[in-house]
Amino acid sequence: MSAKVFHSKAAFRLESGQVLPELHIAYHTYGTMNEDGSNVVWVCHALTANSDVADWWTGLIGAGKVIDPSRHFIVCANIIGSCYGSSGPHTINPDTGKPWYHSFPTVTIRDMVQAHMLLRAHLQVPHIHLLIGGSMGGYQALEWALTEPAVIDQLFLLCTGAAESAWGIAIHTAQRLAIEADDTWQQDCHSAGSRGLKAARAIGMLTYRNYQTFVRAQSDEDKEKTDHFRASSYINYQGDKLVKRFNAQSYWLLTKAMDSHNVARGRHEHITASLSHIRQRTLLIGISSDILCPPEEQQFMAAHLPQATYHEIDSSYGHDGFLIEFEKIGNILRDWMER
Repeated sequence: MSAKVFHSKAAFRLESGQVLPELHIAYHTYGTMNEDGSNVVWVCHALTANSDVADWWTGLIGAGKVIDPSRHFIVCANIIGSCYGSSGPHTINPDTGKPWYHSFPTVTIRDMVQAHMLLRAHLQVPHIHLLIGGSMGGYQALEWALTEPAVIDQLFLLCTGAAESAWGIAIHTAQRLAIEADDTWQQDCHSAGSRGLKAARAIGMLTYRNYQTFVRAQSDEDKEKTDHFRASSYINYQGDKLVKRFNAQSYWLLTKAMDSHNVARGRHEHITASLSHIRQRTLLIGISSDILCPPEEQQFMAAHLPQATYHEIDSSYGHDGFLIEFEKIGNILRDWMER
């Protein structure tokens, strides 16, 4: 199923003060909204995902799953700055008639949320029964809950945090350095920075998984090898795979957006005070082996969100566990929703 695209011809002011002359938002919907909108489930996606959540999260969303289009009206919008149909480096700048490429302005998590709010109004969604976000998607969900508290009924957050950590910022900086080391990355073409993107993905893979995962799945049985190791082939494969479906300029831009995430920024209060304003019933899930957004970040939120329930899943899949451990996650979510 291809994405629909909402085209807003009104100027869209970004948090930086820069203005997009118009806005495109690619999105998918599944199911039918009730008359009172009481069955809306909105999913905010992570860094390199797209709006077709039923395709990349089949373990949780689909017929017979915990989030089922026969019962729920499911919405997922591609974040601005990405390359899957929403306004970003590869969309057309109406002022020039050419793609933005490297000149696309800086965006923040809050800009993404403002775009979600525009789409919500366009779809005439009165309120969101359950707002879901994993990883960077959780950043959007937290900001949205603070921006439109009366609209969001419940939150489901996985492998995410109240602010981007120094560890996360350091990783993103290393990834951007890899992209910037590719001297093509600022060129005006779709393949700009592809070698740098491959290297950035390699760095990312080390944080999405962990030591145990690589040793278990990528070790070589041939102890005489001196080159062409299985782990090396895997990293190259993952890098090539992302290059085929994503682009370096969006990746650079979106990692900057993640670095901007802090629910207390501009609110003149401690981060715990900002969390205390999120009064929605909230389910938090952490993955025991996640080294990118470790359980201590979800535990911190659980301690300061007024209506939080925390579960930790014992998994060896690291940060990617929130996409892989769908059976365990689905059981926890189903039980929490039924309560």
